[in-house]
Amino acid sequence: MTEKIKRLPDFLKRGIIDTEKTKTVRQILKNNCLNTVCEAARCPNKSECYAKNTATFLIMGNNCTRNCRFCNITCDKPEPLNIEEPLKIAEAVKNLDLNYVVITSVTRDDLEDGGSEHFSKVIYEIRKSTPKVRIEVLTPDFKGITSSIDKVITAQPNVFNHNIETVPSLYKKARPQAIYKRSIEFLKYVKDNSNILTKTGLMVGLGETKEELIQVFEDLVSIKCDIVTIGQYIAPTKNHLEVVKYYQPEEYDELSVIAKKIGIKHSFFSPLTRSSYKAYEVFNED
Repeated sequence: MTEKIKRLPDFLKRGIIDTEKTKTVRQILKNNCLNTVCEAARCPNKSECYAKNTATFLIMGNNCTRNCRFCNITCDKPEPLNIEEPLKIAEAVKNLDLNYVVITSVTRDDLEDGGSEHFSKVIYEIRKSTPKVRIEVLTPDFKGITSSIDKVITAQPNVFNHNIETVPSLYKKARPQAIYKRSIEFLKYVKDNSNILTKTGLMVGLGETKEELIQVFEDLVSIKCDIVTIGQYIAPTKNHLEVVKYYQPEEYDELSVIAKKIGIKHSFFSPLTRSSYKAYEVFNED
């Protein structure tokens, strides 16, 4: 049995940043009744991002139809879609004067298209009010239904992100309602049917091996995935999956070297990396 690790290493601790900028971001989000994954998923980087006038918008409510054991988002009955949400997000993007925005969502298996049309409406509204902004979407798998994926492709985000999250052997434990092969095929479909950059992210520390990570890198190279992020899994509460291992900073450097040798074009690996953390910097990486 793996010994439970209770103590969070110092390099994973983040101080609270509270400035006029962070207050402004919170106020704009509150005024528009908007959700962010920064709050819902208890992201450790939210203060840093708010200080830079950035946030990852969480659309289609706060309740998810799946129950991934690593995630802090609730799985209560999902709310009806807010038809005003696309316009409100567009207004917030303009008011925050963003040059890069990330749009993600809870998984909505209760909707026929998984919410893909709602994603496309958000993209269109942002482009109407702020034409020059770069848009990244981080979507669920839409059950692998290609007509749903097509709706988002047609809206032409700059980056299409769908997270693999972990290695195949841990899917049953960590995300039992997802399928590794389906997520790989999802990313391949986007790449094969558009000129949009594809991106994915993984957590480490759930019990995966280096060999399993290497196999995932090889799978991602085979489908020409452009950008890969890796960060440490941190249990949101004691009721979530426990951390098996805290990776040291140098281990991320080692994994980055391996990924590049295998053929990953752009990798961003560090202890506090999350899929949308410093997304603009990753997008502009040479």
